[in-house]
Amino acid sequence: MSERAAPFYCPYCGDEDLQPSEEGRGAWECRSCSRAFRLSFLGLLSQGLTGTSAAASDGGES
Repeated sequence: MSERAAPFYCPYCGDEDLQPSEEGRGAWECRSCSRAFRLSFLGLLSQGLTGTSAAASDGGES
């Protein structure tokens, strides 16, 4: 997969007026709040997405 994923909204102000930044790969600029940020993939979780992690975080009681 060679395409980069584009964010849908700014993580700071929530606006959708984003442009790729010239700062490099994964860098974006928000025209609304004038912030720049970088997105990167860190890796996969060892447990994956299971229902057990959500139950453990709230005490496991229903």
